[in-house]
Amino acid sequence: MSRIKEIEIKVEGNEWEEAQDKAYKKANQKVKIDGFRQGKAPKDIFLKKYGKEALFMDAADIVIEKAYGKMLEDNKDVITELVAKPDIELKSIDEKSVEFKFVLTLKPEVKLGKYKNLDIKKEKAEVTKEEIEEAINNMRQRFAENVLKEGEIVEGDVAIIDFEGFVDGKAFDGGKGENYSLTIGSGTFIPGFEDQLIGLKSGDEKDVVVTFPEDYHAEDLKGKEATFKVKVHEVKEISVPELDEDFFADLGMEGIDTKEKLEAEISDNILSHKESEIENKFMDALLEEAAKGVEVEIPEVMISEELDRMVSQYREHLQMQGISLEQFYQFTNSNEEALRDQMREEATKRITYRLMLEEIAKNEKIEISDEDAAKEAEKMAEKYQMDKEEFLKLFGGLEMVKYDMEMRKAMEIIKGEK
Repeated sequence: MSRIKEIEIKVEGNEWEEAQDKAYKKANQKVKIDGFRQGKAPKDIFLKKYGKEALFMDAADIVIEKAYGKMLEDNKDVITELVAKPDIELKSIDEKSVEFKFVLTLKPEVKLGKYKNLDIKKEKAEVTKEEIEEAINNMRQRFAENVLKEGEIVEGDVAIIDFEGFVDGKAFDGGKGENYSLTIGSGTFIPGFEDQLIGLKSGDEKDVVVTFPEDYHAEDLKGKEATFKVKVHEVKEISVPELDEDFFADLGMEGIDTKEKLEAEISDNILSHKESEIENKFMDALLEEAAKGVEVEIPEVMISEELDRMVSQYREHLQMQGISLEQFYQFTNSNEEALRDQMREEATKRITYRLMLEEIAKNEKIEISDEDAAKEAEKMAEKYQMDKEEFLKLFGGLEMVKYDMEMRKAMEIIKGEK
């Protein structure tokens, strides 16, 4: 069950009087009372005109920060259990005192199910000869060049053409191009266009007759027959490099100067990538299985804050692609509410996993010393080529390193490694 703790803090006496006096001085600067320059009206005159109640809310704003600090100081035992910023309610306010109620949402109780010896099998990563060959062919394609050829166009060649299209004997907008580089078989042009260029040579001209598809984007061309007058300027064929010294030099991969060495390097890379994918899939399956037995009532505020993080991360992801979140909403005819609804299941799952791992760490008495956390911080800083203090600042401090290590150790227990 979710847990709520309510704490009341009363501010009275000199502190409250001083706050009201500060509120008066601040308010008095903004008002003009007949017979006095702005900001110079005596307090009794100000109060007679506006009343003491006019100062209460500003005075409450003045004391709230200190009251908040006192609440945190007096309740250190539960602060680590907070899952969201406390809600603040104004319980009462008058000339003598102001009383606040802080509503703390604490980490919910978590009942664990089975999390050891789970019946989840891990796949074995293997690399096939075909995968290695495909990777090498892709490499060769990246270094392929178009070279002039004599003879007829065949599929896969690149034709440099001029073209102009006509419908009912009239040229239409967007139907003309000069020195256009067209790869035959790419499907770039209207169906049937590229096929009719096969067999032509440099200098040839031909009328290519095609029919625009019924779903063509231009309304006036849908389903219409068109004639394109085409002239071929050049024909190029794609020259794929051989696995020779020049190719290995172009690759620029240190120590790779033979086909065998390249195959070994690619095999290692593919294996490493597959192992990483399998490990992630294995961990996800373990977490999902262990979470099936977890009983927890997640407070809505936790879900809301997780959704805030996920939306923010999605915004950054879109920005890397040159799209704003607002543009995404326009493209998808959506809005933030719909996006949050779509993300809600994933947010709930993430929180469940996190709470489960925290409870496992507690149940297994996993504790990380300052010394071990400091050593880990040094390793991670070195890995990311950063100064240790700079890394800790970005990571969230030594306590966050401890937390991260605890979660990893809890995961190791689920995996059966501890």
